[in-house]
Amino acid sequence: MGSTIQRILFPVDFSPSCEAMAPFVKRAAQMCSARVTLLHVFDLTSSGFELMERSLQEMKEDREHVARARLNSFLAGDFPLDGCTRLLWIGDAATRIAEVAREGHFDLIVMPTHAGVFRRTLLGSTTAKILNDADCPVMTTQHAETIAPRPLEHREWACAVSLQEDSERVLRFAKRMAEDVHANLSIIHAIPAGDPGLQRQFDLDERVQSRERALARERIAELQRRVGFEGPVKVVIGSIKDALTGAARHLGADVLMIGRSPEAGVRLRDLTYAVVRDAPCPVVSI
Repeated sequence: MGSTIQRILFPVDFSPSCEAMAPFVKRAAQMCSARVTLLHVFDLTSSGFELMERSLQEMKEDREHVARARLNSFLAGDFPLDGCTRLLWIGDAATRIAEVAREGHFDLIVMPTHAGVFRRTLLGSTTAKILNDADCPVMTTQHAETIAPRPLEHREWACAVSLQEDSERVLRFAKRMAEDVHANLSIIHAIPAGDPGLQRQFDLDERVQSRERALARERIAELQRRVGFEGPVKVVIGSIKDALTGAARHLGADVLMIGRSPEAGVRLRDLTYAVVRDAPCPVVSI
């Protein structure tokens, strides 16, 4: 059986964020012995004045020629033309990326969280739509312009589990990927803290949290038995987003894996976006 990740789709828009993602894409490809395909999507939105000057077909051919030239030269040193397929499509970027990933049977999409530095508190609309629509895992990082991938020898991965119905699928995939690349995998589980505005007796808080931790560890142990995984477990209490990102930072993780169920409600999607946006390392949304 081959590696879990054999084909990586790298959507590019020629932005500095995409340039900064190149080392992360190369590292993922090296670790998994995967092939990388670059994809650029452009649209034909035009002003009325432009259509008065020339036909739609002429405009399409001109834009396609320019886009193809830019795509062929983009990151040519990192992904040589003779060893890396480059695809050019027309249409809505998020829709086309999801379609190409699905129809091309790609195993992983890698992209930055946004295409610029306008507001670091926002998740780019294209990335958000891909996280909603893509069938395969999506790896993102907003820190590509400020941090570099760790050396190949450093392979500390973390998998966040919620202990909901989807947790077994997520952990099985994380275990399989970690085994493929010989990474050390840890489980992180976050227990939501109580409302800090409520006045509660300190020793009662401690007893409640102790029971919650014990119950969580029992359930995680059962999950580990079903999956056949014996790695370390870290149970943290607090805001789920802060607890997960803080635990990943404490572990020195170079990948954080989280679940991304297509049936997730708005609240869970918002949590996924927040973790992706604020994590100290790349996030693989499964």
